[in-house]
Amino acid sequence: MTLGALPVLLLTLLATSSSIPGTNISLAVPFAAMGPGPSFNTLGDFDGKQVVDIQGAEVDKTSGNFNMTTVAVRQNMSLAQAVSRWISSSDTFVPIDQVIPRGQSREQTEQENQQAFLTSESAATLAAMNYLKRPVEVEVMQLVPDSAASGKLSEGDVITAVDGTTVTEPAQVREIVQKKKPGDEITVTVKHDDTTEDKTIKLGKHPDDENTPLLGVTMGATPSDGVKVDYNLEDIGGPSAGLMFALAVVDKLSPGELNGGKFVAGTGTIDDSGKVGAIGGIEHKVKSAEDLGAEVFLAPADNCKEAIKNHPKDMTVLKVTSLEDAIHQLDAYNRGDGYTTCG
Repeated sequence: MTLGALPVLLLTLLATSSSIPGTNISLAVPFAAMGPGPSFNTLGDFDGKQVVDIQGAEVDKTSGNFNMTTVAVRQNMSLAQAVSRWISSSDTFVPIDQVIPRGQSREQTEQENQQAFLTSESAATLAAMNYLKRPVEVEVMQLVPDSAASGKLSEGDVITAVDGTTVTEPAQVREIVQKKKPGDEITVTVKHDDTTEDKTIKLGKHPDDENTPLLGVTMGATPSDGVKVDYNLEDIGGPSAGLMFALAVVDKLSPGELNGGKFVAGTGTIDDSGKVGAIGGIEHKVKSAEDLGAEVFLAPADNCKEAIKNHPKDMTVLKVTSLEDAIHQLDAYNRGDGYTTCG
């Protein structure tokens, strides 16, 4: 937003914000400010732990950066605070219901964002293992309180089959469950330590749709060959770190350096197949990466137009569609030809 548009914002804020009569207490404006957030090198350490920690396999030496980027969201601003940020920062302003959906509490939104982050970790592991052609299995990561699976399954259980069908990825479990109805019974075969057991579970209802069956577990893809991948970042929400997590896993478990030892930053969701998806606030992530001195930024293809909106001068923005494509684009960039930019 430009300074020239400031009067419009002021009028909007004045029309929609208010104060408690007879007091000096001002209510928050119904807008959130979005700007560059912290960035973390997924090849490095955070609070004394490796951001992506791999045990049970030989880890190849890495250098340079694979920085995941974030967006800082500021809420509950007074009118004065909002106007100050408008004038003094590059933040963009959005209606608060774009950050916290109508009818949802802040706590619910934060919980959903945290769940999305955990899901992105699982998808990153699965995409990386598939790229590396390493076997995986389905692990129960969390149980929804008072759900169908409560008292039946436990965190750490490995789901090996559902209704007699062998499963190796979370999506396969979800596909079988989604073909059922609430109240239907399924048989889940689980392995825990050295014991394998069949569990009969009566499916519940999804809280947002009584016709949708709910097992009530968060599942993750974990390597089944003794390799263990842990992600050690806290208080980060949303799914947009998926691509950079997956690249770090592949880099650590394969010879050579995918980034060529360079400072590479990026963003993008990732699904189990390795497809990279669009994210929000990419213009702020690009600015953050450029300010930190990144040489290359990996942008989801569907975000390309926004990624170069502010014309980064000292950083190449590469267009990527999948984990495999990102690795190919970096290899081409390091060779000096054949890569695709967002320009």
